Amino acid sequence: MRQIVIPILAPVTKARQSREDSHRTKARGLAVLNSPVLNKGTAFTEEERKALELTGLLPPDVSTLRTQVKRAYIQYQRLPDSLSKNVYLTALHDRNEVLFYRLFSEHLREMVPIVNDLTVGMAMEQYHHECRRPRGVYLSIDHPGAIEEAFANVGAGPDDIDLILATDAGQVLGIGDWGVGGMEVSIGKLAIYTAAGGIDPARAIPVMLDVGTNRENLLEDPTYIGNRHARIAGERYDAFIEAYVEVATRLFPRALLQWEDFAPGNGRRILEKYRGRIGTFNDDMQGTGAITLAAAISAVRVCGTPLRNQRVVIFGAGTAGIGIADQLRDAMVREGLSKDDAAKRFWCVDREGLLTAGMRGELRDYQAAYARGADEGFGCSLTEVVRRVKPTMLIGASASPECFTESLVREMAANTERPIIFVLSNPASRAEANPADLITWTDGRALLATGVPAAPITHKGVTYVVAQLNNAMLYPGLGLGAIVSQASLISDGMFVAAASAVSSLVTVRQPGASLLPHLDDLRGVSATVAVAVAEAAEAEGLARIRFTDIVQQVQDAMWQPEYRRILAS
Repeated sequence: MRQIVIPILAPVTKARQSREDSHRTKARGLAVLNSPVLNKGTAFTEEERKALELTGLLPPDVSTLRTQVKRAYIQYQRLPDSLSKNVYLTALHDRNEVLFYRLFSEHLREMVPIVNDLTVGMAMEQYHHECRRPRGVYLSIDHPGAIEEAFANVGAGPDDIDLILATDAGQVLGIGDWGVGGMEVSIGKLAIYTAAGGIDPARAIPVMLDVGTNRENLLEDPTYIGNRHARIAGERYDAFIEAYVEVATRLFPRALLQWEDFAPGNGRRILEKYRGRIGTFNDDMQGTGAITLAAAISAVRVCGTPLRNQRVVIFGAGTAGIGIADQLRDAMVREGLSKDDAAKRFWCVDREGLLTAGMRGELRDYQAAYARGADEGFGCSLTEVVRRVKPTMLIGASASPECFTESLVREMAANTERPIIFVLSNPASRAEANPADLITWTDGRALLATGVPAAPITHKGVTYVVAQLNNAMLYPGLGLGAIVSQASLISDGMFVAAASAVSSLVTVRQPGASLLPHLDDLRGVSATVAVAVAEAAEAEGLARIRFTDIVQQVQDAMWQPEYRRILAS
């Protein structure tokens, strides 16, 4: 695969002009302070305090945003655990939007796991036990006729919304089905879009598609605030999704629609139905696959062996695992293999064993393309597959802790000079192997990526920086590029462009180098990815605008967390 090296783009520090220079409001006094969009806390100027009737409602000091960020970070650091920090950041988001995003954007590596990832799962478990400020749009399958009214109540016009992120919380990472609490997923993901990708928060809508829940403890909890019935499936479910898509795309024709944390069957079916009609994608499937592709591109640059020649064993053949296989397979096709020949480079293993034709009655439709011949061994174990196949690439997406054992890894390493091993399950307690063990068992030859942060590992005088496959490195830039280009569809080529852009930002020839950039650079990475995605959209004829200076247009589109003047009207 030809590498296009794209320089990392430093995000601009100036705010966009036009509508963002100031806010006009009829609100006065406490109404101003109670609005997270208007509120500046102690940063209101003397002139603003007078005009907005805030005199005496604030301490006399006029603070800068920089001082407020320092003060907020001190408060954040004092908190004892991740859940407390999540609650604090949520409260700050509800109180002062600019301060929240400035704090978040300056501490992305530290706070992304707090705002999203597993911490948001813990927050969801308490969702209906806490009084939180409503945020976003709640749509109920019991009231499909109210979808248009709900979106109308947002008060946005057809050109005012760029991104709508929806979940039905059918399969939330780490906790499964969590009903209406899944709204925290949409809110958290959009916060990352803004902090890392510069998506204007006023132009994005989180959506909860409440189709019920099968979790008994929620249905029996008198404080649960979602639909109190089992999850609806079948034709009624599909009709509800169709109604949502029809209304959302009609009212907001420029909006990108993202799907998040849907159960595998629903997520795949929805994506395949709509991806050729509207601008839409599923991060669990396509985003996970694309960021894995980015790491794989970096790894094969080290190996010197083309991706099309890799023998890939994937343990965990669910949505994420097959999504990864799809992205890698399609990359092999672009390197010259037929689709069938590329699929034959994969051995996908689930808890029941190797996917084979003999299991067809039990296979999901999206797994069938990777089913091996029945003669390869029905139910063949992971260990046996590794022994027979001699893979060059081993990917774990199984949530089965420590299943990549020492004997299995040594078996793999004995048959390939630079074994590529990605352990993607999280939290760390569910990871397929410990990265330090993988380095030891392969004598430092393994090319690693993990699904959770890992400390650098020193082995025989070489320090190995382990790449973290975090989708946040890819989807904010993908979304920004699609929005800037006003892409009519989200194509496979746009995902490849995003993956190649991420990979191009690392120098992998140095011993122990990471296969991916660091999350510390996330905002700059997003800008670089956005340029590549917008260029791909233009090249494929999917962009609905003409570019004059694509780099500048991407930078100008990035919303900056800076206070605007608040004018009384």
